Amino acid sequence: MSETVVFMAWWNSIPLEITYQILGWTAFTSWSIGYYPQLILNFRRKSVVGLSFDFVVLNFTKHTSYLIYNASLYFSSTIQNQYYQKYGYGQMIPVAANDVAFSTHAVLVTAVILFQILIYDRGGQRVSKITIAIVGAVWLFAAVCLFMALPSHSWLWLISIFSSIQVLMTAIKYIPQAFMNFTRKSTAGFSIGYILLDFCGGVTSASQMTIQSIDQGSWVNFYGNMGKMLLSLVSIFFDIIFMCQRFVLYPNKKAEVSNKIIEESTEPLVKTSDHPQSECKSQVKL
Repeated sequence: MSETVVFMAWWNSIPLEITYQILGWTAFTSWSIGYYPQLILNFRRKSVVGLSFDFVVLNFTKHTSYLIYNASLYFSSTIQNQYYQKYGYGQMIPVAANDVAFSTHAVLVTAVILFQILIYDRGGQRVSKITIAIVGAVWLFAAVCLFMALPSHSWLWLISIFSSIQVLMTAIKYIPQAFMNFTRKSTAGFSIGYILLDFCGGVTSASQMTIQSIDQGSWVNFYGNMGKMLLSLVSIFFDIIFMCQRFVLYPNKKAEVSNKIIEESTEPLVKTSDHPQSECKSQVKL
């Protein structure tokens, strides 16, 4: 019976390694701090009107699945060995300490924002049926994959499923917020500070993976950790949309508390028949 020997890949260039670490922790800092402008805005306004609840719920699902992937690949020697067997023992594990730290922090802060949604003025907003169905289906699918992986101990395959889930959540989580901004013709209630820092994190995270590939002379880490790359690219794409909404399309709509914002009742993406809107507003046309 032969023994399995695990070889560790090493950096070929110290300057590139230092650059890699700087970019990684810059991405971690940007993405982590990025949640606080929204959290602080909610606290100051004592309101979450203008913040899409669908966005927050999908974001929480995304970060939870991403944490499962990062922590499993970073800490489990069994999964690391399966990764080496698939991609080669000369390759580096594509998950860094800053990835695990970011995921853990993101889950905790997003949970706090969910709590704010429960206790602050919601202005008639609620989570849509579509989002509830998506989240339920995702976790049911993950549970089925878990039972499928148990007999053969296909743990790398299993965590790749969670990586795919976080990519899917990243691709769709921004849509409810972008749509809400469009229908309200305003970004009031949605912090632009989050978007700017999210954009910085996406750029530096993609750059970090590029630096690692240059040092190793291989692009394996891109498709070995496709989730991280797609996360960065999708985030950058939607951040540009949000910046256009904030600075170009609706530049005069500041995120401040006003009677209009407090009184308006924003409809969810899916209406429920058992909870009709009872809003009565008088409009005066000049």
